[in-house]
Amino acid sequence: MRTEQPAIEAEGVRKSFGTKIALDDFSLTVPRGTVQGLLGPNGAGKTTLVRILTTLSRMDGGRARVGGHDVMTERSRVRASIGLTGQRTALDEILTARQNLQTFGRLFHLTRKEAAVRADQLLEQFSLTDSAEVQVKTFSGGMQRRLDLASSMILAPQVLFLDEPTTGLDPRGRREVWDAVLTLAAGGTTVLLTTHYLDEADRLSDRIAVIDQGRRIVEDTPEGLKRMIGGDRLDVVLHDSADVARAAQLVAAATGDTDPQVDADGARVSVAVTDRVSAIGTVIRAAEEAGIGVADIALRQPTLDDVFLRLTGRPADADTDADEPPSAIMKEGALS
Repeated sequence: MRTEQPAIEAEGVRKSFGTKIALDDFSLTVPRGTVQGLLGPNGAGKTTLVRILTTLSRMDGGRARVGGHDVMTERSRVRASIGLTGQRTALDEILTARQNLQTFGRLFHLTRKEAAVRADQLLEQFSLTDSAEVQVKTFSGGMQRRLDLASSMILAPQVLFLDEPTTGLDPRGRREVWDAVLTLAAGGTTVLLTTHYLDEADRLSDRIAVIDQGRRIVEDTPEGLKRMIGGDRLDVVLHDSADVARAAQLVAAATGDTDPQVDADGARVSVAVTDRVSAIGTVIRAAEEAGIGVADIALRQPTLDDVFLRLTGRPADADTDADEPPSAIMKEGALS
């Protein structure tokens, strides 16, 4: 039976910058009309992949198709079918919201009338109509990001690439962007979202791929990833961080978890538990007998943070070198 062609197909993609390997035999398939999350620490290869899939960078090997078009041999067709919002906004802060959208419309080869009509449609879609005549420099971070997303939708692209779109935003700004992304996805737009904010990926993504050192190490639904590390988690917070190593051994022995997660800075030990009720009592008694002071103890559901730490051995926002040299990221449709 014939099935609909995926929105994004990457197979064995490789990319290096000198001796640094940014992507190492990376593969990914994204069905149409879904939100695909791509998680990884800084320098893992996320931005390099986005630049290859949006034709802003050439891969060293492998193959990739976006919207049914080859990113190497059909670059203009790929660009005509996508939108891109990079880590920095591509707005003119002196212009108003409407003027920015009209300018992008003209760059996308719309007539003046078509650009004006499309600008009004996007202002309404992204709840910016009341601010249409206001200079962008007065906008909050969340409003600027929403306008930036709107500018990526001038031609109603089949596929929208969002490369860490909420970096630097406050909680309110992040929620505004999340709402906009969910609205786009509900309308049928395929979204590839790169982020190191695990709550963001959990909230928005239908499926999540975890990338580390240029390789895809796992892919599943958010809930599927959480099930990988078992059921409930027991968090034990200590009075003294000097007791963390000893407490990790004690808690592991008391619960049967042979691989406890340790946060030395936060004086916290986290383990998987099967018996919710007895685990708390068992750990408290063992800590008292060992003379280890417990400041707090609590049960919780596993999170993507737990998954990421287990898979990579470090937090998602671990500070590493960028996966490629700094370069400007332009709106894809303005390239010819």
